[in-house]
Amino acid sequence: MRFEFIADRPVLDFLPTVAERGHADVEQLTAPTDFAEWAVQAGIVERAPDVDEAGLRHVKALREAMFRLVQALIDGTEAATTDRELVNGAAAGPLPTLRLDVDGVHRNGDLNSVLTALARDCLELHASDDRLALRWCADEHCTRAFVDRSRGARRRWCGMRGCGDRAKAAAYRQRRRTTIL
Repeated sequence: MRFEFIADRPVLDFLPTVAERGHADVEQLTAPTDFAEWAVQAGIVERAPDVDEAGLRHVKALREAMFRLVQALIDGTEAATTDRELVNGAAAGPLPTLRLDVDGVHRNGDLNSVLTALARDCLELHASDDRLALRWCADEHCTRAFVDRSRGARRRWCGMRGCGDRAKAAAYRQRRRTTIL
């Protein structure tokens, strides 16, 4: 499976592994190997970590806690203590190791180190100026959060490919309908 990486932050690219939350709830991590592939495609590690069914359940629980933390951050509400504790616990682990060889830098780690990297990115998001520019995609079915770094802070979609293209095409079709009538 190919995953989409458009958010410039690992945690914001990880959260939409459940797409269309509240509508279709499309789960993209249906097998342990799905998360292992996601970690490699995200560039967190270069070799897929071992993930079993229990590990996948933990991955999903952490993802949902991080989603609720980001949701609370955007909505200006207080995050649940259990979500903070779960993410703080994951962030306390060891990060993937970096090693410089003749052929470049290599990133290696197990499941826990990948989750540590994601949890730390979630916490760093809360501490960075990016938290002030966090937005939800304007597409009614998309539940991606993104950092609006546009001039004027008027960005509406998580990305132009996909949500932005669909919105512009729909607006064009609507304009064509009204001019024809």
